Amino acid sequence: MDSSTSQAQHLDLLILPETNLILVASVVEPLRAANRIAGRPLYSWALFSPDGNAIETKSGIPIPVAGAFRPQRETAPLFVLSSYHWQRSATVQLKMFLSQTARHRETMAGIESGSWLLAEVSLLDNFSATTHWEDFEDFSAAYPQVTMVRDRFVIDRKRITTGGSLPTLDLMLELIRRAHGYSLALEVSRLFIYEQERTRGDLLQVPAIGNMRILDARVGAAVKLMEETVEAPLTLARLARRAGISARRLQDLFKETMGVAPHEHYLALRLNAARRKVIETRMAFADIAAISGFNSSSSFSRSYRAHYRESPSETRRRLKLKN
Repeated sequence: MDSSTSQAQHLDLLILPETNLILVASVVEPLRAANRIAGRPLYSWALFSPDGNAIETKSGIPIPVAGAFRPQRETAPLFVLSSYHWQRSATVQLKMFLSQTARHRETMAGIESGSWLLAEVSLLDNFSATTHWEDFEDFSAAYPQVTMVRDRFVIDRKRITTGGSLPTLDLMLELIRRAHGYSLALEVSRLFIYEQERTRGDLLQVPAIGNMRILDARVGAAVKLMEETVEAPLTLARLARRAGISARRLQDLFKETMGVAPHEHYLALRLNAARRKVIETRMAFADIAAISGFNSSSSFSRSYRAHYRESPSETRRRLKLKN
């Protein structure tokens, strides 16, 4: 998914009957959030069912669709979503449609049990893939030509697979990160803080980026310090000392668990805080720079443009014109 173009990235979603509502939301809601946070349409999507009827989810809440899945020569990524009884929808016609559309699609993704349908049509042959942990062994036995990986999601060239609803949310964060950078992915993830673990009797919220989680308490302590010191950033040495480890060890742990260096996460936190001020207030940019830990307006503007591909003034002007 290329972030160099201003045109929104479009996705088609083929949703099979008896799909969990949360599975659909795990694909769509991060994209909606990315659009809102960016202040412009980065993504668009269309929902389809095999027969054109609204999808009856397992919760009994129907999902309207744009129509029946009848592909032509579309090149947009196709996400196939399924939770239960995918075989009931795997008609000869649907499998033929999937084979035909695979000739043109940029990417095809099997979301949860959707991976079974892709494998059934030989679209995962010689690819690495995953599926829900309950089905892992059965899937491996049924499709030995697929290299199965025990992971939350797998991206292998033009094929993507996930192991459930929350792993799908992880996947969408990773796709957003690859297309639009760590700062935006971090901000989207902070809207979907869904994992919690108890530490010393307190409820500690644990954000995620892609399939990376703050599983190390020392990294978690450093992240919390970063969030508390946006206005006056601490040096790596001070962060590490207060987290109880060496600076080198903190760097290594951060890369292992977060996928980025400490300074990248720190900068993303500060820029996201600054961007909210740019969008939600009329505060002077010099003041925003100061409360976001930047030494000058010019250094703030350079970092802002590098991450968001526009200057703070361009953001305000664009949103003013939009409104």
